[in-house]
Amino acid sequence: MKIIIVGCGKVGATLAEQLSGEGNDIVVIDPNYEKVQAISNAFDILGVAGSGSSHSVQVEAGIESADLLIAVTGSDELNLLCCLIAKKAGNGCQTIARVRSPEYNQELRFIQEELGLAMVINPEYAAAMEMARILRFPSAIKIETFAKGRVELLQFRVAENSMLDEMRIADMDARIRCNVLVCAVVRGEQVLIPDGNFVLKKKDIVSIVAPPKTASQFFKKIRVQTNQVRNTLIVGGSTTAYYLAKQLLAMGIDVKIIDKSRERCEILSEELPKATIICGEGTDQDILMEEGMTRMDSFVTLTNVDEENVLLSLFARERTPGMKIITKVNNTTFDEVINKLDLDSIIYPQYVTAEYIVRYVRAMKNSIGSNVETLYRLVNNRMEALEFVIRKNAAVLNQPLEKLRLKNNLLIACIYRDGVPITPKGQDMLMLGDTVIVVTTNRGLNDINDILAER
Repeated sequence: MKIIIVGCGKVGATLAEQLSGEGNDIVVIDPNYEKVQAISNAFDILGVAGSGSSHSVQVEAGIESADLLIAVTGSDELNLLCCLIAKKAGNGCQTIARVRSPEYNQELRFIQEELGLAMVINPEYAAAMEMARILRFPSAIKIETFAKGRVELLQFRVAENSMLDEMRIADMDARIRCNVLVCAVVRGEQVLIPDGNFVLKKKDIVSIVAPPKTASQFFKKIRVQTNQVRNTLIVGGSTTAYYLAKQLLAMGIDVKIIDKSRERCEILSEELPKATIICGEGTDQDILMEEGMTRMDSFVTLTNVDEENVLLSLFARERTPGMKIITKVNNTTFDEVINKLDLDSIIYPQYVTAEYIVRYVRAMKNSIGSNVETLYRLVNNRMEALEFVIRKNAAVLNQPLEKLRLKNNLLIACIYRDGVPITPKGQDMLMLGDTVIVVTTNRGLNDINDILAER
């Protein structure tokens, strides 16, 4: 696919990297020549220096033959204008706009329909949704859904005193009596697709696939909390904090927000009357203790400074072991270092935004040969979980799984058939109409046939 990305900020750069890595033809547009050159050189793609709202610049970028234009500049209005021009200048080009302002959030459906946009993405709202989902199930580091919510992939860390420590995966079913499938393990810097002989160890980050009810039973049996948090303390009164607080309050969760700006606190007090808003320095340990940090079920750091968020989370982890902690990190430059810290759940907003858009691009490819229904990038894009539908010409159709020659580092994690999730075993077969969930460290799978090793 030919894709034009307008805006070379963090999200634009992340999209350029991920979409070009999947074999798409990418062109970036930005008024800053140095940014265009840096991204073009880094990912071996084309770049045009200029305004994305200029018809001549879009023509130079190849809008007439483009399949998709994605506008992710820092201005909502400019993004919408870029998309409008692309709709007029392009030959059936689809458009996606990033719209961040809360005042537009209630109008997103109207904006999308009236302007003919394929998607409108709000990064702060998307990140807040991710955080709210985690706080609903605090034992999980990350939760993704498949088969329209009927199957979940959950990541969690094996605790120091967990019964899973030193347990062989093949023994889990008999010892725990709960049918879940371990599909991936992160141990240190390794991302592993385990077999039955793999032995789990404390501090492993484990991914399981199961229906929601089964997953809940599994966590209860290994004595891990499954109920949503009762309250949360948010440091930083950003737009993300506003969206998160609205969702948590609707879930019946008590919310307390600390922000140093009096003006921002007054706005939040008006817009979130059921939340407790404190005007103060959220990085002050005395204020955190006075506001009852140690009595909170959860702690979310949403300041605009990554270093503050990381240090606050480490402080909370030390003072309140067992508290659910979510850390927002904008800069992905040192993500490998940050991920080694005991920070619980880390949210990278540009990754969340990029994941939504990449998922849409994969869906667009369905009409030109791909049959990826759902795509999730996990472990900082080092692993993918994909959902396929089995069609009549699939090479894997009606064959026992044990006879399929699958690629290395790949696992069929679940089969969903006629409303029933099936944990795959060697004698199971993939049948017409099945939904299949595949977990792999291989990149670029576009069709269920791509899971097979080359002969």
